Amino acid sequence: MVTDPCPTCRGTGTEHRNRSVKVRLPAGVEDGQRIRVKGKGAAGRGGGPAGDLYVIARVGRHATFGRKGRNLTLAVPVGFAEAVLGTTLTVPTLDDPVTLRIPAGTPSGRTFRVKGRGVPAGKKAAAGDLLVTVEVDVPAELTDEQRAAVEALAEVIASLERRLHACNSTRCAEGLDQVCQGCIGDIGIQLSR
Repeated sequence: MVTDPCPTCRGTGTEHRNRSVKVRLPAGVEDGQRIRVKGKGAAGRGGGPAGDLYVIARVGRHATFGRKGRNLTLAVPVGFAEAVLGTTLTVPTLDDPVTLRIPAGTPSGRTFRVKGRGVPAGKKAAAGDLLVTVEVDVPAELTDEQRAAVEALAEVIASLERRLHACNSTRCAEGLDQVCQGCIGDIGIQLSR
């Protein structure tokens, strides 16, 4: 027993003090993941080896990307005409940008997968994917010319749907991909006005 203990350690032989420790974070570290740093913990009792230090990772938000596990998420706005007619977009990744083809008729909310462009992984796992979600940007205000064009398109679509529903052909009843020759003629006449 120590009769006159040190005021700092109170006779234990160890003292508490703060120190900086460099920690190497593995690729693809997740929020809340516990990382062990061997031998950097508290001093051992009776001159024994130091324990391990455990660091809890906190991953902040990224300005461009969201994250779901190893996958990165990205919302990309496209115009109405681009969604209807199709387009090619250049989207950012953590490395170099990639080209993404948006097919004609893409609805708002559709997600495209770019393989291997997500969160990088360590040696044991594959990198995640980039999930690109298309958001169709509908204009809040239209010029008179734009309004007339959209109204004309709406009339053509409504007329086509009325004709297809009125047709008694079983091929037309199965959908637009197999329209009968009579309706094709009617559609051609309607579209050529």
